[in-house]
Amino acid sequence: MAIKSDRWIRQMALEHGMIEPFVEKQVREGVISYGLSSYGYDIRISNEFKIFTNIWTGVVDPKHFDPNCFVDFVGDVCVIPPNSFVLAKTVEYFRIPRKVLTICLGKSTMARCGLIVNVTPFEPEWEGYVTLEISNTTPLPAKVYAHEGIAQVLFFESDEECETSYADRKGKYQSQQGIVLPKI
Repeated sequence: MAIKSDRWIRQMALEHGMIEPFVEKQVREGVISYGLSSYGYDIRISNEFKIFTNIWTGVVDPKHFDPNCFVDFVGDVCVIPPNSFVLAKTVEYFRIPRKVLTICLGKSTMARCGLIVNVTPFEPEWEGYVTLEISNTTPLPAKVYAHEGIAQVLFFESDEECETSYADRKGKYQSQQGIVLPKI
């Protein structure tokens, strides 16, 4: 398995619709950078957020997650409460090829502010908008900016196709359009 370069990412995005919309170069002026980089792609966060709140003093249970634990917010700047998190989605829609696996890591600008971006790998033949989790590890409120960079996706291509892809398994998060809460 080998990490893929900007040339490969550009070709797959433009010829096969792997990333839409696709930004062919890094955009940096006055924003947290996004777009194509040397060996990855810096994704943007949309303006749709679900802000975690514990107003009902509930228990977080991945098997029975209460959607009332979130407040929906749409806007250009989202403030994450101290020691809390938000769910968001990417601006970009992904279509991952059968021989490809991605790993997504938070940008250093976010990490240096105590913001941790958590995303699971994009499996072979998964497609959709990515649901992102952004944790504010600080005791202060923290801002994130819509339509700016939030994390970097690294692409790895295998020399052979997997036996069973995410699409073959009919994965529960396939073709997600919005911010998707935990499912069993």
